[in-house]
Amino acid sequence: MIRRAAFAVVAIALVTAACSSNEPPPPPPPTPTQTTTQAPVTDTSAEDARRAAEEAARAAEAERTRLRAVIEEVVLFDYDASRIRTDAEAALQRKVPVLRSNPGVRLRISGHADERGSVEYNLALGLRRANSVRDYLVNFGIDASRITTETFGEDRPVDSGMTEAAYQRNRRAEFTITSGGENLVSPGG
Repeated sequence: MIRRAAFAVVAIALVTAACSSNEPPPPPPPTPTQTTTQAPVTDTSAEDARRAAEEAARAAEAERTRLRAVIEEVVLFDYDASRIRTDAEAALQRKVPVLRSNPGVRLRISGHADERGSVEYNLALGLRRANSVRDYLVNFGIDASRITTETFGEDRPVDSGMTEAAYQRNRRAEFTITSGGENLVSPGG
């Protein structure tokens, strides 16, 4: 029994000694630092947005150029006539929706004639042609106050030849945007 008591005392002394140690545990071994290089981070979303904006601006400018060409498309006339031809009617029909979508656009229509006939007659014929085109557009809802007409008769030929083909190119109505053409918008857009 003494032995057991002695053994118990020794066991208690060892447990007490182990529990009373105030030393902190040893620190963990140091971890090696990584020296990897990373590619610089770029803001791809900002770059993509910039590119998209540039592309949209180019597309809008191309569309404005196309719309301007529609408005400024020349229409031709038959010899000694101011009646709208079928091909001229198709060109005027392309102008109507563009003009409706751009109510700030003002036009000047210039009537021209070939060199056959007197100066006075060709001036009057050029004016009849310009007025015929204006009346056509007005009949499709374009406000007449947006359109002015003038005549040059035979004074400004685009082709100085003396062939039927040259005369045909000179029998025309030309369109000039006098205001409101800076920011043309597409019909329905």
